[in-house]
Amino acid sequence: METARVLVAADKFKGSLTAVQVAERVTAGLRRVVPGVRVETLPVADGGDGTVAAAVAAGFERREARVTGPLGDPVTAAYALRGSTAVVEMAEASGLQHLPDGVFAPLTATTYGSGELLLAALEAGATTIVFGVGGSATTDGGAGMLAALGARFLDADGKPVGPGGGPLAELAEADLSGLDPRLADIDLVLASDVDNPLTGPKGAPEVYGRQKGASEEDIAVLDAALAHYASILGPDTAALPGAGAAGGIGYGALVALGARFRPGIEVMLDVLGFAPALARATLVITGEGSLDEQTLHGKAPAGVAAAARAAGIEVVAVCGRLALPPEALEKAGIRRAYALAELEPDPAVSMAQAGPLLERAAESIARDFLAG
Repeated sequence: METARVLVAADKFKGSLTAVQVAERVTAGLRRVVPGVRVETLPVADGGDGTVAAAVAAGFERREARVTGPLGDPVTAAYALRGSTAVVEMAEASGLQHLPDGVFAPLTATTYGSGELLLAALEAGATTIVFGVGGSATTDGGAGMLAALGARFLDADGKPVGPGGGPLAELAEADLSGLDPRLADIDLVLASDVDNPLTGPKGAPEVYGRQKGASEEDIAVLDAALAHYASILGPDTAALPGAGAAGGIGYGALVALGARFRPGIEVMLDVLGFAPALARATLVITGEGSLDEQTLHGKAPAGVAAAARAAGIEVVAVCGRLALPPEALEKAGIRRAYALAELEPDPAVSMAQAGPLLERAAESIARDFLAG
């Protein structure tokens, strides 16, 4: 009988375990039942928070830079570099994790630090930059990012407009002539799991504004301000797929920086070397904190499962909670899902004990798919 070779390619369990920790716990559980099993781990991410950590786990070098946080205070942000390829995660500079508990700034939070982080990657010699966007605290259409890269956004008096999405209502002129000339020679890939437009019912303010502290009035202000901003940068550009990613930073990257949009998990699987790892596997274990309807729309487990199914390799999943029926899992290419909630129904306890519970779930996978 052929020796089983397991590839663990799971995303983080948000709030409980990093993707690296998920891989470690799954490996420990498998080996408790089948001590000699061959396991390869490839923590994955879909472009949102955790993307740099996944790249570092795959062999990229972690680099740090001091940049401007979403509220204007300095923060330390990391990016990943291997050769001339950099992985930059906007949440590292402009993410919700940089806001104090309960403090939001929906109208004034800025992506300036994300631009500074892109500059750091340029300074390090990157010619290909994978720009993972998600988890943002901002809704400024990427104006802050572009300002850090040399653009100027001026009001009717010729003065710079303030930070954030709200002040873009006062925008009279967008001068992109000062953008760093090195940007013209790089391949900038916008890696995102959302394809929303910039404005409108499916736009960045309406769909994502509330989680950044925006009131209904704020959402209306931001939507109008971003529509005005787009009318100045380019007619008919607000509807571009991915423009609404991460508070509209996708828009700034696509329209002003010439970025090309790709689903985040597809980009990251390429960057992380998933295809050769998959070719060595006989079973793939993927997963994330919650397997739900969102998972099916570009999240990491769906991307992993699709690639494995195309290669004819069986896939099972681990998760904290499972909110998909068996037929939806099957359609996604996942044979079976093992949820921590089945072992511990109390969500708070399940999150606190996610590590040991995940090892138990992995033991069940080993008994069901590897033993005997």
